[in-house]
Amino acid sequence: MSSRQFLVLFFGFVLGAGSMAGESDQEAKIEQVIGVVREISQIPEETIPPALLANARAVAVIPAVIKIGLIIGGRYGKGAISLRKADGSWSHPSFVTLTGGSVGWQIGAQSTDVVLVFKSGQSVKELIEGKFTLGADASVAAGPVGRSASAATDLGLQAEVYSYSRSRGLFAGIALDGASLELQDSDNARYYRESGITPQRIFSDDTSYLPPSARQLTSLLNREIK
Repeated sequence: MSSRQFLVLFFGFVLGAGSMAGESDQEAKIEQVIGVVREISQIPEETIPPALLANARAVAVIPAVIKIGLIIGGRYGKGAISLRKADGSWSHPSFVTLTGGSVGWQIGAQSTDVVLVFKSGQSVKELIEGKFTLGADASVAAGPVGRSASAATDLGLQAEVYSYSRSRGLFAGIALDGASLELQDSDNARYYRESGITPQRIFSDDTSYLPPSARQLTSLLNREIK
């Protein structure tokens, strides 16, 4: 079996398992997202700069992203994204997947948490409208690390999206050019208990049912990311 065939089979299995997930799986994923958001404010010197988060238009958290390599590498993970509303508060979360590949000599597998900080409202709009590729539909850069405001301004903050990985409790910038993001309608429908619910309605807080974990996540974002 070639390395490409192996990766296709591996990620096909992961995606297939995800499609069979029930409501409890979505709840568990949001609980993982909550854990990562809590970590953002608990590591003074090795975290995402508050000055960067303060200007964010959206934040996506994808826990336990699997990266596997056998000459040809790939990533897959599922998480949630929340948008900054006009009044400055954060929206209910929508489920999102991250997929991507890379070519080069590599072998092995690892799992890390990924955080994406969106600075551009246009990037958020394009994500809502369809599949979104980092580096193609929006410029992406490995994010600066450190709580001081200077850490967030020294690089000029020219990118539209800043990307981070978290391993062993520490955040670091990560290169994600070519990775794709896609909102997950099926997961949203299970989680919010409403067939056909759209991301637009979720981001407008227009849901007939609000899971307790969604309420907890939104409250945490409003407290920790101002």
